[in-house]
Amino acid sequence: MGAALRGQGSDQVTRSPILLLHSMYGLRPAVHAAADRLRAAGHEVHVPDLYEGRTADSAEDGMALKEEIGREELLRRAVVAAAPLSDRGIVYAGFSLGGSIAQNLALGDEKARGLLLLHGTSDIADDAATDGLPVQLHVADPDPFEPHDWLNAWYLRMGRAGADVEVYRYQGAGHLFTDPDLPDYDEEAAEATWKVALGFLEEVTEG
Repeated sequence: MGAALRGQGSDQVTRSPILLLHSMYGLRPAVHAAADRLRAAGHEVHVPDLYEGRTADSAEDGMALKEEIGREELLRRAVVAAAPLSDRGIVYAGFSLGGSIAQNLALGDEKARGLLLLHGTSDIADDAATDGLPVQLHVADPDPFEPHDWLNAWYLRMGRAGADVEVYRYQGAGHLFTDPDLPDYDEEAAEATWKVALGFLEEVTEG
């Protein structure tokens, strides 16, 4: 892991920044609320708008926006957002689509400090390698977008790539169960997720 930054003339450790990426719905109020929750816990959080001001009110609209922009362009925009922070050692995080993008960025960044995945994962390149990257995944059980067979294979491949992975599953929750404005919302699962995730972030953002 990259060295922690220290303020000039001070022994106080500056935490690594968190890059929090939105779902296919866009940069909705729930993403800002999540960022505010993390900031209240003392974290520096950046929430880039990969849709450049557009949002979706339904899964269908969100899928259409994602397809219109294209995955490569979304990845490019995320890389641009991460670039000014990368030397400080980023903790990548994201919701669903944002999680899959965060995973791609984290596995390609040797200075990454951690990866928090909420509701989403991504394919893993055969040559992907990381030196013990801490990874935490929170996902509904079952989740139509993250079926058990896929998650089991994903877990094994992440382990082979060298990541240190924890998976938390929430029975009966909807796919995007942390978003209070969506039908998927599950308050109990959401609060349990944030309790565990905050502990994870506390650990990986410190020096």
